[in-house]
Amino acid sequence: MVRGGRWAVLCVATVLVLTGCGHRWAENKPAFESAERLPEKLAKDGTTILVGDPDAKVTVHLYEDPRCPVCEEFETTGGSPKLREATLDRKTVTEYTLASFLDDRLGGSGSKKAVNALRAALEEGKFVEYHEVLYANQPEESVDGYTDARLMELAGQVEGLRGPKFDAAVKSMKYRSFVTASEKAYERAGGAKDPKGPGTPTAVINDRQIPDDYNGVLFDGDLLAELLQAIHASPWEWEQTAL
Repeated sequence: MVRGGRWAVLCVATVLVLTGCGHRWAENKPAFESAERLPEKLAKDGTTILVGDPDAKVTVHLYEDPRCPVCEEFETTGGSPKLREATLDRKTVTEYTLASFLDDRLGGSGSKKAVNALRAALEEGKFVEYHEVLYANQPEESVDGYTDARLMELAGQVEGLRGPKFDAAVKSMKYRSFVTASEKAYERAGGAKDPKGPGTPTAVINDRQIPDDYNGVLFDGDLLAELLQAIHASPWEWEQTAL
């Protein structure tokens, strides 16, 4: 769980100026009407969950653990709402790798159970809505609060999700192999530098990871929106910018 400070955010603001901050989105396709309309699917690698238009110029790959309080901050009061707007506008496709390492670190099984439930929600075409509900109701990090009963209760807040099929998947840990594979994918993403994983939340934009020193941009919605706009306008400049 990493987060840069104010200085890091100011540094990113400088990068934005260099990369063409202020460009507007090109309006080529109609936006999705709502989060419920966003396409979502499991990628061919079997662990990445893709949300949005696969032809979008900007790809934001997020690494999150459901029990991570810094992920909750990003999702509720940080940059995630602006990222969702860009995804709705078809300018960004958002990808998720769901980790569950906090169970081993803190004890319990809440992360694993939540990742399993999120995979079950994807099967019903309700991942986006359920993901939002889980972070809006995240228990304290030290409390193993994502129990089967709580996960099913929260699913009741998503229209069309709760039912015998979803409940059975939650109770039986139907997607246990997905949970394990997702955690391994998270750990591989850390490479030799971070063999236990890159930390959560981590964002990789167009195959470039935002370094820890710049991670504060994830918690400033307006700044993140400007960064995404700048990358959309000049993706080649983002690739060449020294961070």
